[in-house]
Amino acid sequence: METGARDPNGSGLTRREIEVLQLLSEGYSNKEVSDQLFISIQTVKTHVTHIFEKLDARDRTHAVAKAMRYGYLA
Repeated sequence: METGARDPNGSGLTRREIEVLQLLSEGYSNKEVSDQLFISIQTVKTHVTHIFEKLDARDRTHAVAKAMRYGYLA
């Protein structure tokens, strides 16, 4: 699925949210994600909150599993 495309569930993750998800799937902490993407930790937390809401996920592991199922992550 191309970056920014919507999943069949209609979550509509943004390109940046997918970038954050990719780093989370690799085990990065919020601080490490913020360093990699040159954004604040608070911005990372906001992206994570939006990811959880859009994917209807209860935690990072659940979000990554759903993102893989929808084709956002390889």
